[in-house]
Amino acid sequence: MANKQIIRRLYKCLRLATPRSLSICLWLFKVMLPISLAMSVLQHVGVISWLAGYLSPIFSYIGLSGDSAIVFLTSIFLPLYPTIAVMTTLTITLREATILAVMCLVSHNLPVECSVAHKTGSPFGKIVAFRIFMSFASAIVLNWLMPQSDIPFTFMSMGSAEATSWGMLFTDWLSSSLVLIVTIVLIVTALMVLQRVLEEFGWMHRIAHILSPLMRLFGLPSGCSLLWLTGNVVGMAYGAAIMIDEVEQGRLTRDEANLVNHHLGVSHSLLEDTMLFVAMGISFWWIFLTRLALAMVAVWTMRGVKKLGVRN
Repeated sequence: MANKQIIRRLYKCLRLATPRSLSICLWLFKVMLPISLAMSVLQHVGVISWLAGYLSPIFSYIGLSGDSAIVFLTSIFLPLYPTIAVMTTLTITLREATILAVMCLVSHNLPVECSVAHKTGSPFGKIVAFRIFMSFASAIVLNWLMPQSDIPFTFMSMGSAEATSWGMLFTDWLSSSLVLIVTIVLIVTALMVLQRVLEEFGWMHRIAHILSPLMRLFGLPSGCSLLWLTGNVVGMAYGAAIMIDEVEQGRLTRDEANLVNHHLGVSHSLLEDTMLFVAMGISFWWIFLTRLALAMVAVWTMRGVKKLGVRN
């Protein structure tokens, strides 16, 4: 009898979560697919490389070569995999690769990820500007802290062949989009069902209680524990479903969501994204600790500024 009761409750969670997850998936597709196609076209016609030429002088002030601007611009508009593919074509030191990796981890795939943040209470333009600013802040900090080194960065390119024709461009985009669609539906649905199960069985409060000291340290509300965990396990784009649902269901205010967005904007997907660069020989600790520390500083600064504004 007890097993049947558990099965009924699990089925209830699945029934409630599925329509909501499909609705959010549809919204994500409307955002992601046109942006990914537009960015692929811009990269194909050389617009990104052209823009990078204007940024090259700036990068010399943060310990990077001018060519690094191409990698950074690619990261702004696209996910990490094409960014890494471009990065592996550069002749740079391991120190430079570390600084560039942290910049790209903070500011990658901005059109998509900032659209998610916008839907949950953070103005699109402000969150874009914030993440780009924090990228350069992280580069300045690392350039100051890291010891000088001439150890070369060497890693075999993991990127696919560059599209040589419009037909190849659209074929590559369509195949990657189909994979993306299937991945998003599976991951988002699983996350939404998991969220319902945690609520149904009363485990959400336990998670929040366990992680509440960490949330306080980061300056975040204790109720966002699951959001923080999701954003750091599967990333902002895939974790958008839970964030959007929390706000629309009234379990998280837009001000609270805004704080979470700024924290996750600097420090998200700490497992997968970090390990991509660690596999290339870049230090885990420089990447991991820099992002966590800057995310904490950013949130506490926001809270301090807001408190001063209220007093005045």
